[in-house]
Amino acid sequence: MSYFEFQNAVKLLCGELALERIPNELQHLNAKRPLVLSDAVLAKIGTMAQVTSAMEAEGVTPAACFTDIPVDSSLAVVNKIAAFYREQDCDSIVAIGGGSVIDTAKGVRLVLSQDTDDIFSISGLENVTNGRHIPFVVVPTTAGTGSECTGVAVIKNDENGVKMEFLSPFVEPDVAVIDPRMTEGLPPKATASTGMDALCHAVEACTCLQANPLSTAYGTAAIRLIAQNLETATVNGKNREARFNMALASTMAGIAFSNSMVGAVHAIGHALGGVCGVPHAVAMTILLPHVMRYNLSHSAGDYAALLPWLVGMDAAMATPADKRAEAAIEAIEALGTKLNAACGLPLTLSAAGVSKDSFAKVAEFAVNDGALIVNPRAATVEQVVEILNAAF
Repeated sequence: MSYFEFQNAVKLLCGELALERIPNELQHLNAKRPLVLSDAVLAKIGTMAQVTSAMEAEGVTPAACFTDIPVDSSLAVVNKIAAFYREQDCDSIVAIGGGSVIDTAKGVRLVLSQDTDDIFSISGLENVTNGRHIPFVVVPTTAGTGSECTGVAVIKNDENGVKMEFLSPFVEPDVAVIDPRMTEGLPPKATASTGMDALCHAVEACTCLQANPLSTAYGTAAIRLIAQNLETATVNGKNREARFNMALASTMAGIAFSNSMVGAVHAIGHALGGVCGVPHAVAMTILLPHVMRYNLSHSAGDYAALLPWLVGMDAAMATPADKRAEAAIEAIEALGTKLNAACGLPLTLSAAGVSKDSFAKVAEFAVNDGALIVNPRAATVEQVVEILNAAF
C-alpha cells in the first residue's frame, strides 16, 4: 500500500476508577452543563446512576438527562434530542450505553455542531466540516461496538427501514471511558454477541480492501484478546480481568475498522437489521464464517495470517500452510459453538427468527450498502442470497 490515512483522536481513560476521572475531563473541555444520554434499561438497573454519581461526587451535576433511546438509533430521535439539548441550555454530551446510545449521541453532536435541525440534511460521507465544538464524553456499557473510537454513526431511517451510515472524523468523542465496572452486569447472551461483533470488526478490518498496517496491528491485537477472554467473560461475568480485556478488545477493534472499514458481513448485517429486526451483534455472529467462506478465494492469505491470533502460534504453526485459512474460519465457528452452548447465542438465521421470504429484500439492501465496496470480493443480489441460504 503506497498511501493510507489513520485517525484516532479519542482520549482513553482505561481501568479501575476511570469513571471518577470524567469531571476532570469535562473541566478540561470547559463543559459545565452536560446532557446525559442513556437508555431506559440502563437507567432502571442503576448503570446510568453509577456514572452520574461519580460525576456529582466531583462537583459536576448533569443539566438534563434523556433516556428514551430505542434499540436502533433513529433519525427522529436524534433530532428530538438535539432540540432538547438546546432547550435545556446544555454545553456538552455524556453518552452512557451501547452502540445505539453512542450512535445516537454522535448524531446529536453532528446536528448541533453543524447548526442544523435535521440530521438527514447532512447525511453522506465526510461532507461536513468540524463546525462548532460540542464537548463529548462516551462511557460504553458493552464490549462490542467499538463505537467509542470510530468515525461512523449508524442511524436508522424509520420511514424506509434503512440503516444510514454517517461517516466523519468529527463524530468521534473527545474522551472514551473504558471502565470494567460498566460491563459487569451485561447478561451472558449479550456478552457473547457483542464480543462476536467486536471479533467481526477486527477480522473485517484486517482483511478488507482498505486494510493497512496500523489498522491490522490494532485488529490482530483485538482478535487475540477476544479469543482468550470472550468465553470466560460470558460464563463468569464477574471476572473483571476478562471484562476489561474484552472492553479493550472492543475499543481496539473499533479503532481498526474506523480506519480501514468493514465488509460484506456488515453490509448484509445492516440489511438484516433494517428488514428483519435482527440485532446487529447477532447478525454478525451468524454471518461472519459464511462471508469468510464466500471471500476465501480472494482472502486465503489474509485469513491464514489471522490463525495465530485465534489459536496461538504453536497451534497455527502445526497447521499445514494451505489449511490455515480454513482453520481460522473453523476456529471462529468453534468459538461460536462454545458460546451457543454457554448461553444459547443463535448461530443460524432460522434460530434468529428470519424467514427466507425476506432474503430478496435483504439482498437488495445489502448490495447498496457502502460496506460492500471494500469487501475483498464483489457480491451480486444472487450471491448475497446464497450467503443467506448458507447461514439459514
